[in-house]
Amino acid sequence: MQFTSFLQDGKLTVALTGEIDHHRAKAFIRSIESKIEAYAPQVCVLDFQEVSFVDSSGIAVVINALRCMTRLEGTLMLTGLGPQPMRVFRASGIDKLVEIREAVG
Repeated sequence: MQFTSFLQDGKLTVALTGEIDHHRAKAFIRSIESKIEAYAPQVCVLDFQEVSFVDSSGIAVVINALRCMTRLEGTLMLTGLGPQPMRVFRASGIDKLVEIREAVG
């Protein structure tokens, strides 16, 4: 599992890479939760630009990040979604819970 993250002006951006499936989801969840707890951002952006595949485990990654941000009374946004991850998130209703943007802004 690889990803990069940075904090700027109260916004934590986490750029995910590769495939988010049941083999890797727990590691993503722990790492993202750790970053959110460490930095307590006002906004967390999960950048999926380099993610090639998401299954239902990817939904768990997003829901867990949403719970963490809700505890902080912050906002979670998704960006950079390709067609396959977008289909999964729309089918699950994630797009009704979390703001999805074309680009980080």
